[in-house]
Amino acid sequence: MSRYDIRSPRLHVADALAPGAEVALDKSQSHYLRHVLRLAAGDAVLAFNGRDGEWRATLAVSGKRTTLALQKQTRRQTPPRDLHYLFAPLKHERLDYMVQKAVEMGVSRLQPVLTRHTQVQRVNLERMRANAIEAAEQCGVLSIPEIGEPIAFDRAIATRKPDRLLVFCDEDAEVKDPVDALAGARPAPGATLPIALLVGPEGGFADEERAALSEQPNIIRLSLGPRILRADTAAVAALALVQAVLGDWR
Repeated sequence: MSRYDIRSPRLHVADALAPGAEVALDKSQSHYLRHVLRLAAGDAVLAFNGRDGEWRATLAVSGKRTTLALQKQTRRQTPPRDLHYLFAPLKHERLDYMVQKAVEMGVSRLQPVLTRHTQVQRVNLERMRANAIEAAEQCGVLSIPEIGEPIAFDRAIATRKPDRLLVFCDEDAEVKDPVDALAGARPAPGATLPIALLVGPEGGFADEERAALSEQPNIIRLSLGPRILRADTAAVAALALVQAVLGDWR
């Protein structure tokens, strides 16, 4: 049996959460609960804000006003795994998909990086945040990841902190077994490791970008097997590998 309540709808709210508190919902949240999910007054909803854990609440309706009446905390707030996901932006629906899957896989920061072969130069950060919230609501995630402004590849390298392991996907990596490539960085039991995972654009990294990455300290070049993957597929594959070998899947 799942340790989480997977049947009650979950809603991300901005207000502080505490016993007996009443949280007012905006029009879109009210419409979603009352007209899309067809909930009625008294029905259960799980609420979270990324700071105060998850709370069981009941829906209350008074005229056009819809609120959540908080009852008790169901889960304490836990800090997210220190896992940054750096990526070359993609177009529309594929970026939506990638953001949602990255949140499901436990990333704590989403950072667009503009590489030489990046196809998209402008990123809708509000749309990214909306997709991140939706994924967190649907998958029991307690924290919404930070979303960084797009930065140029050169700046991302220049401002990188060397104590954070940098894993970047590289089809030319010498170690072809991705598990073997990651295993050498596995932390001791109970220890955590700050990680940044970088996935480049569909056209791959430029030669000078690959050279700059290879010269960085504390890096792992990660092969994703014999097939060429689309960038959004590579994101899921790479995050699964990192979480399984170095992260909180262990």
